[in-house]
Formats: sequence, structure tokens, C-alpha cells
Amino acid sequence: MKKSIVKIIAVCLCAAITFGGVVFTASSLNSGYNTNEESKQVSAAIESKDESVFKDETVYILANADGSTDKIIVSDWIKNKLKNESLNDKTELTDIENVKGNETYTDGNDNTKIWDADGNDIYYQGNIDKELPVDLKISYKLDGKDISPSELVGKSGRVTIRFDYTNKQFEYREINGKKEKIYVPYAMLTGVVLDNEIFANAEITNGRLINDGSRTVVVGTAFPGLQENLGISKEDFEIPDYVEITADAENFELGMTLTLATNELFNEIDTDSLDKADDLKDSVKKLTDGMDKLLDGSSELYDGLSELLDKSGELTDGINQLADGADTLKGGTAELDNGASSLQSGAKQLSDGLNTLSSENDKLNGGAEQVFKTLLSTAESQLKAAGLEVPTLTIANYSKVLDDVIASLDKNAVYEKALNTVKSAVEEKRPYITEQVTAAVRQEVEKQVTAAVKNEVTPKVEQAVRENVRGQILAAMNMDSTSYDAAVSAGLIDKATQQAVKNEIEKQMKSDTVLQTIEAKTEEQMNSKEIRAAIEDNVAQQMKTDNVKNQISSNTEAQVQKAISDNMASDEVQSQLTAASEGAKSVISLKSSLDSYNTFYTGLQTYTSGVSQAADGANELKNGTDDLKKGTQQLHSGSTELYDGIMTLKDSTPTLIDGIKQLRDGSGELRDGLVEFNDEGIQKLADIVNKDLNNIVERLRATKEVSLSYKSFAGIDDSADGQVKFIYKTDSLEK
Repeated sequence: MKKSIVKIIAVCLCAAITFGGVVFTASSLNSGYNTNEESKQVSAAIESKDESVFKDETVYILANADGSTDKIIVSDWIKNKLKNESLNDKTELTDIENVKGNETYTDGNDNTKIWDADGNDIYYQGNIDKELPVDLKISYKLDGKDISPSELVGKSGRVTIRFDYTNKQFEYREINGKKEKIYVPYAMLTGVVLDNEIFANAEITNGRLINDGSRTVVVGTAFPGLQENLGISKEDFEIPDYVEITADAENFELGMTLTLATNELFNEIDTDSLDKADDLKDSVKKLTDGMDKLLDGSSELYDGLSELLDKSGELTDGINQLADGADTLKGGTAELDNGASSLQSGAKQLSDGLNTLSSENDKLNGGAEQVFKTLLSTAESQLKAAGLEVPTLTIANYSKVLDDVIASLDKNAVYEKALNTVKSAVEEKRPYITEQVTAAVRQEVEKQVTAAVKNEVTPKVEQAVRENVRGQILAAMNMDSTSYDAAVSAGLIDKATQQAVKNEIEKQMKSDTVLQTIEAKTEEQMNSKEIRAAIEDNVAQQMKTDNVKNQISSNTEAQVQKAISDNMASDEVQSQLTAASEGAKSVISLKSSLDSYNTFYTGLQTYTSGVSQAADGANELKNGTDDLKKGTQQLHSGSTELYDGIMTLKDSTPTLIDGIKQLRDGSGELRDGLVEFNDEGIQKLADIVNKDLNNIVERLRATKEVSLSYKSFAGIDDSADGQVKFIYKTDSLEK
């Protein structure tokens, strides 16, 4: 069977089952979109065609958490293979920016751009408002019920995240005399990183999980539209068109997700081999025949193990090796037990320290309570000395008692009336206060965003200035960077000269003139229209976040309360209170002082309660490490017993025979498993191939034709060849 035939079957039928060919690293998930350098890394396997110009296009979709599109950025790399002075390009992009070079273009008709390439490749990017060929929809469930992304943040339970892909890019092709809709065959690769402190027991439909201990990398794959392209019934063989992730979540948060959509996989199919249908059928027959032999072999294995029951004495050497392994296990469990002892000791120190701190709680609370009672007793004495009849003041009743006293001294409730008046006036100004607080928060957010952007811009400016300084120094040597680097590579520049050049570059970079240049160019970049727009966009996005909204609400409330307090302390309000009796004012002041101490007293109780809870948790941790120590000790004891048992096994023929019997039974289970694999896997594949191979071949040929015809999203010149891929990046979901 030809390798190309094998490749076709693997691509079209087995890609939904096997995932070993997909590479999607955790580092890719932890980075945002980049421009052309990242594009080259993502599609390094794409080879240029025979045309002199090849357009490598990457479409970055910045999406919301539900998959809806927020912004589209297109990055194009025009490969000038023949070093032409001028390149014709066609694109629907707006705000085009040359991101790697100084080449310019002039506009032609029908979205044509004529680039003054000067023999160079062209790297540019821009924006576009256009329907995507594949729609991404992300839905969420909590404990089986639909929930929005924003509502899910901070929740706990069994979470389901489903990625649905809808293929909308198709062409019509004639298949066996009938006009059929053939979709561009995209392979969708979605990656997510799950923090193991938040997620546990993760599962994925149509994908793989990789757990490194601290996080789980989840990678899924789907082929929307391929089921329809190949005309295969889902009852015979289902090709995935979605990815679903489920996991137990604690205080749900989720970083961004990345999805790569590419039809490159199908462009590589060798259609010349599609005429070898008979060879393929013969190969499938060989596959089924081979499976029959494998089944026969499993039966022979079972029979051989049965025969081994009568010849168990020949396994003595193997038992000796097993004894050596048991000895190694015993040593390992001893080391584990020692480690558990260290953990137990550390947990005990933590528990003892928190228990010591907790033991002082009663003293702190008792002392504070005694001070409170003394203050209440003094207040009671002062009130009675003033001729007021009051019951014994306690922590529980003092507030009501003093309120009653104040009411009795202030018949017209001057204080309450003034307070209500002030509150009403301040509440009328709440919109203004909110506006002022919002402006202050926006200013702080803009300051932070600007600082972050400047931290990104400055290194780029420094690098550009460094290259300029280097060029000036080399120019003084009658050389440019290219000739100098070539001379160094050829060994024509001695190391002393090289070091002198480096030293001079570093000296110039530290000079006041260069530092001022860097600062000036950095400020120029920061004041550019593009960066200011980016900063303003980022600020606007952050102002919409729940965190900033909560901060505005909190600050507004604080300002409202401060305004109330300030107004209550104003001369106007105080003049109103002057009309009240001096006794009422004294009692009000007394109650205010007691309220202040009550706030301290309540806070102290909350603190000591927290210390007690921490001590309880440390005690539970200590108990857990004690149990762990007992478990490791038992494990070590068990491994020792295992070792002793295996040593006994060496001299125990009956025990050996029982073990071989279990092995024979296991081989029977293996045989049954192979039968199931043959029925559910091999035979299904054979049925599909034998039942409708000619139709599949025609559809596969049409699928590749449609795939090859789709070369660009934003536009491509008729004389050029190209390749396009899409990268969807969704917003993170955070508190």
C-alpha cells in the first residue's frame, strides 16, 4: 500500500480519533497575538509554490469570552522570491502599516497596492470589517445549567465549556453528476490552560489533556464541514465539529483561549494516489487479515500461558528479578516515610505557633471588654451625677439607653432632623460625586496603562537607536553592518577590534546625547496617534470591567459618607445643634466616643476569631500530616512485607502457579479487548472503505480543490499564490 493512500485515510477518517500529530504548546497559550514573526513560527511548515510571489496571511481575531468577534487584525507577509523591484498586491485592509521596513506603496484600482519593494519581502498589517469563514461560539454551563461568562466568574461547581465551530466558506462542485456544496476543510485546534488550583478532574471531548502538576494544558480538534464534504453518515463514522471541556471548578477564573483554523492539512493530500482505489481496498483487506492474525495470536498467547502452568519452574529467574524490584520499592518507601516525617515536623511548628497566638485571644478580648465596661461605668456615673435616671449601662444596651436619653433632652429631635437634611442634600449631589470619582479613577487607569505601554515602547526605541549608533561607528571604519558582520564571520576582524566596537557602542549608548535621543523618540512614539488610540481603547475597556466599576462605586460611597460627616461638622449644622440643650450635646459626644470604642472592640473580636480559625486549620493540617505519616509508615511496612512475601514466593511453587493462572486470565481479557477493537474500529473502517470508496474519493478530490482555491481572507493578487490561517484569541475571565 502506497504511503500517500495511508496519508489520505489518516487525514480524512482517523484525525477525529488520533491526536498525536497536533502540537500546541503551553507557551503559545500564555502569549497574545503577534505580527509577522509569530506568523512565521505558526506556519513554518507552509512551503512556497511555483509563483514568484507568495502571500502568507495570518488573521488574528480578538474575541469576547463567548467567541463573538471584537476586532480583526490581519498580518500579511509577501515573499518576494525573485527580488522584484515592484510587487502588485490586492487587499481589503484599512489602516495599513508596514511593520518591518520602510517600503511604501501607491494605490491602484480595485483595492490594488503597488509596493516599492526594492527586492525585499513586505510585511504589513491592517484592520478589516468582514464576515469570518468560520464562526466560533463558546457556551458555558454550571452544574448542567446555562450561564453567561461574566456570571460564571467566582462560582464553584461542575463547569462545561463548549466550543462550536460553524463553517460558512464553501464552493459548489459536481460530484458524480450532482451539484454539491463543498466547504473549505478547516482543521480547528483549540488550546486552553487550566490552573490546577482552580480546576480538577478535567475531561475533554475530541482532544487531549497534558497535566504538569501545576496546570493542565487542554487541546481539542474539530473539522467543521468535513462530515458533509465526505458524505459519510454519522452512524458509520462521526467526524468531530466541536470541542467540549468539563472540570470541577473552585472560584472559577479562566485565562484566554487560542484557536487555530487552517486548511493547510488538506492542501498536502496527494490526489494522484486517489486513482489507486483498488490498491486501497486491497490494503484494507490486508489490514483486516492482519487483525485476524492478531486475534489468533492472542488466542495462542492464552494457550501458551495455560501450558506455562505446567512449566512454572522455568520462571524462577523472573521471580529473582521481582525480588530485586521489591527491595528497591522498600528503599523508596523508606525515603517517602522520611519525607513525611519532615512534613509532619513543619506542620507541628506551624500549629504550635498559631496555637500560641490563639492562646492570647482571651486576654486580648478580656482586656478590651474590661476597658469597655470601665468606660460604660464612668459614663453611667457622669449621667447620674447630672441628675439623669439611667439603668446600668452594658455593651448590649448602652446605644439604646443613650439614644433614649438624647431623645428626652432634645424634644424636637434637632440632631436627627439636621442629619436627615444633610443626607438628603448630599444624596442630591451623588451624580456629581460619582462623575468626579469616575474622572479620578479614569486618570489613574490611564496612568497605569500609559506606563505599561511605555515599558513596551522603550526597549524597541533603544534597539533602533543602538542599530543607528552601531551603523555610525562602523561608518567611521568605512564599513556598514552587513559588510562588518560578513568580515567577522570570515575571521577578518580580530577579537580586539570586535571588542573595541562593542565597547564604543556601549559608551555611546550611555552618553547624554543618546539617552536624550532615546527619551525624545520614546515620547514621540508615546504621543503618536496610533499609541494614543491604543491607550485610550485599553483605558475604555478597563473602565468597563467589574473591578473598576466596583472601585468607582466604593470610592463614591466613601466620598458621600465623608461629605455627610463634613457637613455635620460645619458651622451651619453646629449652630443648629447649639439650640439643643448642653446636656443633649454632652450625651451625643459621649455616645460618639463609646461608638468609636465599640468599633475597635468589634474589630478585635473579628481578628481573634480569625486567629482561632487559622489555628484550627493548622491543627487540621497537623492531624493530616500525622495521618500521612501513619500512611507512609504503613506503606513502608507493607513494602517490607511485600519484599518478605516475594522472598517466600521464590520457594513457593503453589503461589507461583496461582500467579501464572491470574496472568492467563488477564490474557483472556486482552483477547476479548482485541475482539472489541476489531468489531468497533477495524471493521468500521473496512465497511466505510468497501461500501462507498468511489464517492469518498470524488469528494476528497473536490475537498482539496476547494481548499487550494481559498488563498486569502483580505485579498490576493491574481498572479500570486498564498496561504491563510486564522487565530482566535478570547478574553480572559477574571475577578
